[in-house]
Amino acid sequence: MSEHVKKRFKPGNIPVYIALGFASILSIFPFYWMFVMATQPSAAYNSIPPTLLPGGMLIENFQKVLDTIPFFQAMWNTILLCSIVTIIVLLISSLSGFAFAKFSFPGKNFLFICILLTMVIPPQLGLIPQYYLISQLGWLDTLFGAGVLFLLNPLGIFLMRQYISESVPDELIEAAKLDGCSNFRIYRSIVLPIIKPAFATLGIIVFTLVWGEFLWQFTVLRDPSSYTLQVALASLNNSFNVDFGMLLSGVFWATVPLILIFLIFNKWFISSITEGSIK
Repeated sequence: MSEHVKKRFKPGNIPVYIALGFASILSIFPFYWMFVMATQPSAAYNSIPPTLLPGGMLIENFQKVLDTIPFFQAMWNTILLCSIVTIIVLLISSLSGFAFAKFSFPGKNFLFICILLTMVIPPQLGLIPQYYLISQLGWLDTLFGAGVLFLLNPLGIFLMRQYISESVPDELIEAAKLDGCSNFRIYRSIVLPIIKPAFATLGIIVFTLVWGEFLWQFTVLRDPSSYTLQVALASLNNSFNVDFGMLLSGVFWATVPLILIFLIFNKWFISSITEGSIK
C-alpha cells in the first residue's frame, strides 16, 4: 500500500466508511428497485418474496409506454420548460443577489426579508387565483403558463446573495468602478466567473424542482400535446388496471435525464459545497 493511501486510510475511520456505504446502498436501492420493476411483468410488483433481479421486459414495457402516451413529446416539453426556467432563474437570482450583496439602497433589508418570507407560504394557497390569472391571460395549455410561477425563486436569490457576499471581494468591485466599468460590466466580467459553482448548484436545484413539479402542471396543461413528463406519466395510472411494469418503466426513463444533468455539473456542484464549508 502506497504512503499516500496509508495517510488517507485510517483504521479508526472504518466505522465511518461502513456507515457511509450502508447509507449509499439505502439511497441507491429505490432506483435499483425501480429499474428491476421496469424489467418485470406487472404481477412481479406484488410478488412474495420480492423480485430483486432484473428481468427481460425493459424494452417491452417501454414500448407499452410509447403506445399509451406521447412520451418523447412530453420529454421534449419538459426539457424545454426546465431549461428555459433554469436559465431565467439563474439570471434573475444572480442579478438580484448581486444587488442585495454589494449595493445599498432604501428598503434593501426589508425587501430581502419580504422575499424570504414568501418561502413559507404554501404554494397550494395561491392555486385558484393563479389559475384564474393564467386563464385570463390565455396561457392555459402553454409551457409558459406552466413555468411562469417558477421564474422568481426566493431560494435562488438567497443563495446567490450569500455566495456573492462571501466570494466577491468589495475591493475588486471598487477597483473595477475606478477603471470605469458599469455595474452590468462588473456583473458580467467579474461576478459571473466567480459564481460558476453557485450557478451549477442552483441550476441543478431549479431544474430538478421544475422537472418534478406535478400539481401546477397538471392544473394548467390539459392538451396531451403540451403535457410534461409528470402529467403524461400520471395518465398511465389507470385506477381500474395499473400496469406497474409499464408505469415504472416510464418513471425510470424519465429519471435518466436528471442523472445525466447531475453528472455533467457534478464537479461544480461539489466545488460550491466545499467552498462554502471552507469559508
